[in-house]
Amino acid sequence: MSIVSKPSASKIEAPKRLDLRAAIGGGIFEYAPAPESVRPEIADQYGLFIGGEFIEPISGNHFASMNPATEDTLAMVADASSADVDRAVQAARDALPAWAGLSGKNRGKYMYRIARRMQERARELAVLETLDGGKPIKESRDVDVPLAAAHFFYHAGWADKLKYALPGRDPKPVGVCGQIIPWNFPLMMLSWKIAPALACGNTVVLKPAETTSLTALRFAQICQEIGLPKGVVNIVTGAGETGKAMVEHRGIDKIAFTGSTVVGKAIAKTVASTKKKLTLELGGKSANIIFEDASLDQAIEGIIEGIYFNQGHVCCAGSRLFVQESILDRVVDKLTDRMSTLRVGDPMDKNTDVGAINSKEQLDTIERFLATGENEGATKHDVCPSTLPEKGYWCKPCFYTGVQPSHTIAREEIFGPVLAVLSFRTPDEAISRANNSPYGLAAGVWTDKGSKIFDVAKKLDAGIVWLNTYNKFDPTSPFGGYKESGFGREGGRHGLLAYCQ
Repeated sequence: MSIVSKPSASKIEAPKRLDLRAAIGGGIFEYAPAPESVRPEIADQYGLFIGGEFIEPISGNHFASMNPATEDTLAMVADASSADVDRAVQAARDALPAWAGLSGKNRGKYMYRIARRMQERARELAVLETLDGGKPIKESRDVDVPLAAAHFFYHAGWADKLKYALPGRDPKPVGVCGQIIPWNFPLMMLSWKIAPALACGNTVVLKPAETTSLTALRFAQICQEIGLPKGVVNIVTGAGETGKAMVEHRGIDKIAFTGSTVVGKAIAKTVASTKKKLTLELGGKSANIIFEDASLDQAIEGIIEGIYFNQGHVCCAGSRLFVQESILDRVVDKLTDRMSTLRVGDPMDKNTDVGAINSKEQLDTIERFLATGENEGATKHDVCPSTLPEKGYWCKPCFYTGVQPSHTIAREEIFGPVLAVLSFRTPDEAISRANNSPYGLAAGVWTDKGSKIFDVAKKLDAGIVWLNTYNKFDPTSPFGGYKESGFGREGGRHGLLAYCQ
């Protein structure tokens, strides 16, 4: 199926040229449209992807997938019941012997095809990710889609080398993997889950978040295009009840979940009495620690990237900023200046820095935290100059000073563009305050002293610590947390462990 129709040769028009003389004389610059401005084809209604085909749900029920920037309905998406999950699990079970029996080299070939096709359709995938999720197009285009393809390329390389990745083990597949992903990075989380599972010879039943299903369904079309054997990847769309049916299904051998800590705990309780393998990547309240000897301009960019990237919808967002007291005022001033340049608005505008909040429900949650922060005595700094659109779900990025460790905004995950600024005097105090959290997903350390970097990093309760940078991801690097941020790793050689017996 062709997603973007190609115009005939007679209809192709050359892009308008820039008239330099008019520009010099004060004329208006004219540019050709950006490729991302072309809307991809979106069906009015989508079914479930089971056994290599799109089929209607048994109940016939569908729900709306909306554009959070406009509140317009993009498509109606199938709402899978437990009976539909049964069908998907059976399709995955039927496909398992042949897929696991393929040589690693041949499994890798399919995965390379997927990765290359994702690159070929990168613009289309980026636009869908932005329309469906609300994130700025420059993030979808430059981060999400390239990283998603990179994970398939990377794991394709491991498919015929598992005995070297896991020495001393017999790297047999686990079986049928049930995978549940969140709405903040739909395509990237899909790749983090599916790529290692396929490389190790497993088959998959994946459920995307109900608010962001479109790129997963487009990925299903890619699986058809590259000739992936039927039933190896199955995608069932739906809300919490669909996920619950997957977790409880006896035909699933492993559950991989990324999402909230509350739901993760419930899944762990359900799986505890079974033989299912389980990996959980849950919430976070990550610390970004700025020492007085850090390069402050560099650190400010790291702060912005750490908390306002993807509207703060990041499990490892640097939502707690710890600044050494001697530079606190300078950091606050520099942060205020930098935030005054951020643009909030149309996610499809390539100059937008902060897009739309993913849903009305999430916006309401963020607004409750904003009210709590001020009620508890913290001072809100809202310096972003953008005028918010009338339609859609929007929240200006902000930060709070005068925050105490006991404050709600310093303890609970907000999952929005809200930063809590705290201070410390000594490295030991910074470590103690950073670790004073039930979460342990990520942290950032900013200093010019190498000895301090590693001394502090090794004492932090965090699955990943970025040094003089933040939010840097790579398929070769394992990612995961401690404490209430979950267990297990995704990415790198470590991420293969969860998908082999």
